Amino acid sequence: MAHLRCDFYSDALGLSTTMTVLLPQQTRTQIGMAGHAGSEPPPVLYLLHGLSDDDTIWLRRTSVERYAAPLGLAVIMPQVHRSFYNDQAYGGAYWTFLSEELPALVSEFFRVSDRPEDTFVAGLSMGGYGAMRWALTFPERFAAAATFSGAVNIAGMRTRRHRPDDPRLYERIFGDQPVPDSSDVFKLLDGVDHDQIPQLYVGCGTEDALIDDNREFVRLIKEAGLDVQTSFVPGEHEWGLWDNEIRNFLDVLPLPGRDGLG
Repeated sequence: MAHLRCDFYSDALGLSTTMTVLLPQQTRTQIGMAGHAGSEPPPVLYLLHGLSDDDTIWLRRTSVERYAAPLGLAVIMPQVHRSFYNDQAYGGAYWTFLSEELPALVSEFFRVSDRPEDTFVAGLSMGGYGAMRWALTFPERFAAAATFSGAVNIAGMRTRRHRPDDPRLYERIFGDQPVPDSSDVFKLLDGVDHDQIPQLYVGCGTEDALIDDNREFVRLIKEAGLDVQTSFVPGEHEWGLWDNEIRNFLDVLPLPGRDGLG
C-alpha cells in the first residue's frame, strides 16, 4: 500500500492539520504481504483515534496496513486532538471538520469511492464514540460502523469529568451546558432510520472500565430494533485487543463479493 502523511489547511478548524492515509496498490513481488487494487475507485474506511493519540497511532500500534492491503481498501486516519469529535465550546470545530470538511477534502485529494456502500467508519475509545456519532447522525453515508472499547456514554463525562490528567476536559468541550442530544449516541438511536442504518459492530474487553457502558449501548441498539454484531472478549483497554478487533472488523466488512457482518 501507499502510505501518506498529508498536511493540509482546515477552514473548519482555522489551522493546518494532518491525516495519515493508506491507499491500495497492486503488488506482485512484495514479500510477506499481498497488495490489491481494482480498476474502480477503492472503498474507504475512516479510522478514528482515541483521546491520548493522533492520526499516526493505528499504524504504530497495529497491523492495519497488512490487514487492509489484500482488500483494496483505502484507510483515512484524521487528527482531532482531545476534542471528542465535537465542536468545542472552547476550542476547534472538530465535528464540522470530521463530518463535513474531511470527506470533501478526501474526495478532492484522493481517488476513492464516495458511494455509501463503499464507505465505512471505525474507531477506538474516544474514536469509537466518534465513529458511532457519525454513523448514527448520517446513516445514509455508511455501509458499516464499528466501535472498539468506545467511550459511548458521553453524558457520563459530566460526572467523571475531573480526570487527573485533564480536569477541564468536559468544560472545554461542552462549557457549562449538558451534552446535547445531537452529541449523545444513546439518544441518537431514537428515531434513526432503520432503512438506512449501517451495519453496526460493538467490541470491548470484558475487563475494560468501559464494558458496562458498551453493554448498555448494545442493549439500546437492540431495543431500537436494530441489528448489531458484538465482540465482548477477555481484555482491557489496550492495543493487543484493538489489533484483533480491527482485523476482525475488516474481515466482515460488506465489500464486493461478501455478505457483510454476521
